[in-house]
Amino acid sequence: MGSTRNPLINPDLNPMSNNLFISVITPSFNQAIYLEDTIQSVLAQEVDSGFEYIVMDGGSTDETLLLLEKYAGQITWTSEKDSGQADALNKGIARAQGEIIGWLNSDDLYLPGALQKVAGYFESHPGCNWVYGKCKIVDEENREIRKWLTLYKNLVSKKFFYPALLIENFISQPSVFFRRSAFEKAGHLALDLPLAMDYDLWIRMAKLDPPGVINDYLASFRVHRNAKSALHSKAQFLEQFEIHKKYDRQKLLLFIHRLNIARTIAGYWLIEKVNQITHP
Repeated sequence: MGSTRNPLINPDLNPMSNNLFISVITPSFNQAIYLEDTIQSVLAQEVDSGFEYIVMDGGSTDETLLLLEKYAGQITWTSEKDSGQADALNKGIARAQGEIIGWLNSDDLYLPGALQKVAGYFESHPGCNWVYGKCKIVDEENREIRKWLTLYKNLVSKKFFYPALLIENFISQPSVFFRRSAFEKAGHLALDLPLAMDYDLWIRMAKLDPPGVINDYLASFRVHRNAKSALHSKAQFLEQFEIHKKYDRQKLLLFIHRLNIARTIAGYWLIEKVNQITHP
């Protein structure tokens, strides 16, 4: 089920002859409550080199299909059973026409001007194969929260350092864009890593080429009760640790990673306790 058209935001551009053309992929499953905000944040983008938007839905049973039909003239979409988020993304990237790829989950948002900043960076850094920027954290009502965490991640990610990535995933997924060639060289997203597939890809791409850094906000990551990062945060950190071990087994780095996990879990526990007190 789904749209067979591939509407481009600027149909006068030829993506096949444009190495700055961007494809945005959104994997989706029963996220209608947030999906329209996500779609609108993408469609509101303006970028000289052009872009397309593809939504890969996993067979939602909520109001998702009605939303996708509503925007069918502006996006490409498919709704069918898949093997999870990574599978949906791999399929979406395979059908994308752009040389530059970004993925935006169905509860996250691009900030105004994000795609133009990305295209500008790749244009001025033709040797760059992937890049990340800053990312805000918002709640269900799009209000910015956890500014202290955003500040910390901004400090850690200001300059890329591979050993730092091994001990902590400081790269915010919605702010990442990569060349198709880099993705194909690093390999597709792993289907057996449902919680940390992005971290696994970052490490594989970083082993090939260091990323560029855009010192500006590109996206907002949404925190809500039903998000995977909220429901399975501890399991996500442990999955990241196993990924670290797969690519590097230096004892010191593994020890520091364990400390980071303990610190982070304790921090989230404290946040939850404070929230329970202040919002009983």
